[in-house]
Amino acid sequence: MQVRDKVAVVTGGGGGIGAALTAALAGAGARVVVSDIDGAAAERVAADADAAAGTHVAVGAAADAADSDAIAGLIALAGREFGPVDIYCANAGIGPKGGLDAAESEWDRAIDVNVCAHVRAAKLLVPGWVERGEGYFVTTASAAGLLTQIGSAAYAVTKHAVVGFAEWLSITYGDAGVRVSCLCPMGVDTDMLRAATGSDDPMGAAAGRSVVEAGTVLQPAEVAEVVLAAIDDERFLVLPHPEVLEMYRRKGSDYDRWLRGMRRYQASLLGPES
Repeated sequence: MQVRDKVAVVTGGGGGIGAALTAALAGAGARVVVSDIDGAAAERVAADADAAAGTHVAVGAAADAADSDAIAGLIALAGREFGPVDIYCANAGIGPKGGLDAAESEWDRAIDVNVCAHVRAAKLLVPGWVERGEGYFVTTASAAGLLTQIGSAAYAVTKHAVVGFAEWLSITYGDAGVRVSCLCPMGVDTDMLRAATGSDDPMGAAAGRSVVEAGTVLQPAEVAEVVLAAIDDERFLVLPHPEVLEMYRRKGSDYDRWLRGMRRYQASLLGPES
């Protein structure tokens, strides 16, 4: 899909990858509704996009990306400002800490934001896209959705679920004109990664180090550039870190060996006292 003259929604766009996606989409000629739980941050990102374009190409809004009414509101806002939504970037996500000690409420929120938000958006958009014969759903997952995440059980589980839903969406509606891309980066210089690497929780800090040490930490703008190329190519799996594909292949070729290796890697991150 060519993004020029298309209308896009980007959730979780107040910073990081979402802000970079907004800038990249607007720079390529799309018009964008950018949302964030922090509405002021979303408005700043939209204002920056307008300033760069020299015209009105973006609008910011406060929204909980997991709330069905809020999603419907973003779609309606896009319609009033620019027209029907062509591209939906389900980018909002959270990275809860903890394993079996994580509270039920933390699991519930992670599932709500990282998975159900995608499902709710698709329910609202896909029927109309099928009628029109065209639409594009971009999911921000993680390399953790193909591999795993040391430290955070909820993050590992929900990101696997995001990949699974994106696959299902593509299989079920791909022949009806609905295109899907699933973004699976490793380290990206975002607040989420900085919070993990600076955590005073040993498992949280190990989670951050496992990402930083696995490969190059990219800037959000670099990731956004790869995403736009994938949309242009209508490519499903988006890997800003190409080495993830080889890791994924090694995992699938000998699962038990991979699990043993991950246990050794986790022990090395936690140190001798673990």
